[in-house]
Amino acid sequence: MKMPEHYESDLLFFFDGRPSELSLYHALFRHLNAMFLQASVRVQKSQISFYGRHLFAMVSLPRRKRDRGIVVTFGLARRLASPRITMAVEPYPNRWTHHVSVSEEQQMDEELLGWLQEAWDFSEQK
Repeated sequence: MKMPEHYESDLLFFFDGRPSELSLYHALFRHLNAMFLQASVRVQKSQISFYGRHLFAMVSLPRRKRDRGIVVTFGLARRLASPRITMAVEPYPNRWTHHVSVSEEQQMDEELLGWLQEAWDFSEQK
């Protein structure tokens, strides 16, 4: 995966004081790095964005500081019906944004990784 020059320092700043969330992110990154060799990643102020031709997934921290874990966000052409989806919105017709809270590495399973693969495929078709 392509990373900008200051990726590591930006990552440490993003997760400052949240070592368990950084550990979760590293676990997810390992999966994404293996799945999407041509992707790139960029750390921004409020999220970490993953791109192919277009943005396909993001990682952010929960809005409330007392909540633990990371939030994985991705876009699909359909709305998922799963109790794991904490929120789904349709900002454009047939473009659904889904949010999944991840608090344990075991939650990075076939189902979540399958959704991320579908998000990649969807973003590459735009």
